[in-house]
Amino acid sequence: MATAKKEAQFLPEESFESWGSYAQALSEIGPRLRNRLTARSSENDEIMELKSRSLNEMKRTLNWWDLMWFGIGAVIGAGIFVLTGQEAHHTVGPAIILSYAAAGFSAMLSVFCYTEFAVEIPVAGGSFAYLRVELGDFMAFIAAGNIILEYIIGGAAVARAWTGYFATLCNHNPNDFRIHASHLANNYNRLDPIAVAILLITGALAVYSTRHTSTVNWIASFVNMFVIVFVIVAGLTKAKASNYTPFLPHGARGVFSAASVLFFAYLGFDAVATMAEETKNPGRDIPIGLVGSMTICTILYCLMGLTLCLMQKYTNINDDAPFSIAFRDVGWKWAQYIVALGALKGMTTVLLVGNVGQARYLTHIARTHMIPPWFALVNKRTGTPINATVVMVLASCVIAFFSSLNILSNLLSISTLFIFMLVAVALLVRRHYVTQQTSTHHRNLLTFFLLTIIGTSIAIATYWAKSSGWVGYLVLVPIWFLATAGLAYFVPEARKPKTWGVPLVPWIPSLSIATNIFLLGSIDKNSFIRFAVWTVVMFIYYFFFGLHASYDTALKKSDQSDPTKVAEEGKIRQTFEFLTVDSLNHTLQ
Repeated sequence: MATAKKEAQFLPEESFESWGSYAQALSEIGPRLRNRLTARSSENDEIMELKSRSLNEMKRTLNWWDLMWFGIGAVIGAGIFVLTGQEAHHTVGPAIILSYAAAGFSAMLSVFCYTEFAVEIPVAGGSFAYLRVELGDFMAFIAAGNIILEYIIGGAAVARAWTGYFATLCNHNPNDFRIHASHLANNYNRLDPIAVAILLITGALAVYSTRHTSTVNWIASFVNMFVIVFVIVAGLTKAKASNYTPFLPHGARGVFSAASVLFFAYLGFDAVATMAEETKNPGRDIPIGLVGSMTICTILYCLMGLTLCLMQKYTNINDDAPFSIAFRDVGWKWAQYIVALGALKGMTTVLLVGNVGQARYLTHIARTHMIPPWFALVNKRTGTPINATVVMVLASCVIAFFSSLNILSNLLSISTLFIFMLVAVALLVRRHYVTQQTSTHHRNLLTFFLLTIIGTSIAIATYWAKSSGWVGYLVLVPIWFLATAGLAYFVPEARKPKTWGVPLVPWIPSLSIATNIFLLGSIDKNSFIRFAVWTVVMFIYYFFFGLHASYDTALKKSDQSDPTKVAEEGKIRQTFEFLTVDSLNHTLQ
């Protein structure tokens, strides 16, 4: 009972018991930071010990069918209905089918990496938990903070877009349903109560029951799939082969530039990994659900891009409502309402799955006490993390109410691509390094090959962004290939997956690192500025709160077993172990 009360407090750690305790903690920032930089979690801690801090367990109610539809619902939303026209018109032309295929290929590589982790470490923390085990507390916190921001901003952007499509369905301008506050700054003076309402409705459903959320999601996703199939079949009846000439008006650069933007249309599948804790049979259901949903989405996206460019010349495609206007221009004005309805259904499911996924991320982060454990509490009756869900939804509501869609849309997917790259690195570490089993020679080779893979990937992306030549690729791509081959042939696998594993390791995770970094090289400067600013904000929070709370929690657990191990922790680890696996076993067990 005392433990339950302690966990329910907002800041229960010793460092925050008094101002004196807090001052003492601040004076020890250096040693505590060194401790956390080398600290690693263990699979057992993530699966068993951390889950107990939520007081109640989440209910295991999901199977592969639920996860597949969650994946489809999370991915197919505003992106396909807006970005397709924008990129086809301005960037790539009819070759948008190649852009969707390239973006889908990159997303699928990340899906494979996620599936092995979700099966082996089936907890609500998703990439945060995986990185905490493989790359450590500090890197996991930086990664998770960016994912949370992406969820909040993404939810707000989709909610604002929901208002726009709803207005179109009602034959109104979107601003007709918004309140004009003239005393506020431009881009923040169109208040959107409808966006807030749809966020609250989907949030309430996510709070009520994951099982009911899944049911609503797959029904809504099925309706959305019907609309997409209608668009493809009906649109192809109005196809003109002449519209597909020229196929590559902007060359290969246009294909990959569009792919970096269209990757946004694939975001959301990582939310499915956070539901592993509520899955009946993770070893079977997660690979089927994730790979199945991404395969379906990629095929549908390519077919929709093909259909749009066959219906209209790419120079005539509308930026804002490409499919609706395309049907109107071929004489099927009534079809634009079906398209608008499908877009609304798609965005609703994106919000539903986003509300579920973002709350699970926040819950697991709170279990480590990097943020207050109050966010980790799971309601006994509903089996859902109510506190985390409500806070995340309200944060999205505030942003969606004031911020215009064009402001939100500028915050692109840099954080997500960064996380996907880290997960691929973590998978290579997981397969090729185990503490006290891997030899020093193989450890050093692993470090060298990993740094070479990452370095050449960054160089290729930079060369793509800065040069229109091709000589650089003749040098950099073979180096990347040889580094991956060296990892495959000179560093033996130290760990085999227990149930399901990514095939062709290290080639698939290495290629995932390269493609994610390559897409990062095509993202605009403002996104990198936002990434840097938010990272600085997270550093400030971590140094003043998260560092001390997580340190106290780890120290308390260590004291229960062997008080001397925390002091020894920094001495027994070497610099390379920022990439190691299971190091915290020495401290916490």
